[in-house]
Amino acid sequence: MNWIKKGKLFDPTQYSLANGCKEFAQSPQTVVFEDFVRIYFSTRKKDEATGKYLSFIAFIDVDKDFENILNSSSQEIIALGELGTFDEHGIFPINLLKEENRILAYSCGWNRRVSVSVETSIGLAISEDDGITFKKYGNGPIVSSSLKEPILVGDAFVQKYNEVYHMWYIFGVKWMVATETEPEARVYKIAHATSKNGIQWNKEEGIQIISDKLNENECQALPTVIKIGSRYHMYFCYREATDFRKNSKRSYKLGYAYSDDLKHWTRDDDNSGITTTANDWDSDMMCYPHIFECNSKVHLLYNGNEFGKYGFGIAELEQQPYK
Repeated sequence: MNWIKKGKLFDPTQYSLANGCKEFAQSPQTVVFEDFVRIYFSTRKKDEATGKYLSFIAFIDVDKDFENILNSSSQEIIALGELGTFDEHGIFPINLLKEENRILAYSCGWNRRVSVSVETSIGLAISEDDGITFKKYGNGPIVSSSLKEPILVGDAFVQKYNEVYHMWYIFGVKWMVATETEPEARVYKIAHATSKNGIQWNKEEGIQIISDKLNENECQALPTVIKIGSRYHMYFCYREATDFRKNSKRSYKLGYAYSDDLKHWTRDDDNSGITTTANDWDSDMMCYPHIFECNSKVHLLYNGNEFGKYGFGIAELEQQPYK
């Protein structure tokens, strides 16, 4: 895999988005239409009552050469949850799957807790107006914590192969107790589930499918998968569990794995073909990748420094792998 970086594509601080959001464009995810590409992402604003952030979904439309921004969302796309529900305080990230006359949106909803900062689950919303707005399938999640995945289920990415829906997602392994010098930390891994209808899911309960590179407390997030030839390729981001916000050596990097059967994955970060660029917008961090095909080319969207506070960039696959 060899990627050509095209630079930053979108900076949210330069636009006026719905819900009054002016910061962050995290986890860019695409729906490819005939004449343009719609890129969804999670943005933030502070709740005036509490002073804490809320996460909302927005989008931009770009031409298929990824040179011009054609439009940006001006209304609410998906409403946050009602009092006490799983997505009361935000949606981040979201993944889209276009099917004939509808678009399925798999959302990671989060709400605040007392003993720890957050809990997450996966919800579903459906659009019948080309993704301008989405109606929730219900007020609760479709995939959530369970016996062997007790916390932090989220970050769904869904593809359909041979009439079977496949979901890659993360589940929490543990919370690490806060200390005087470190805030609370969480550890999460990548897992897999299948479905016949995209709604009811069978999880491979508690099975980590991507091996650790750093240590047992490595945090893995945002899996994204594409099939090229007969081989499946996954990108994701990973980091240390602590001291990752300001320390670039411990912050998010992009990881890579491949599979020939969707069950067994070989981690191969050394051949990911992409890394940080010194003195640039992604010099300290690369995170929240999204891989997709457009105009017979494979592209990769991702966030850079400060977890996407100043937007996302794009890269193009230079040489197609043979498998």
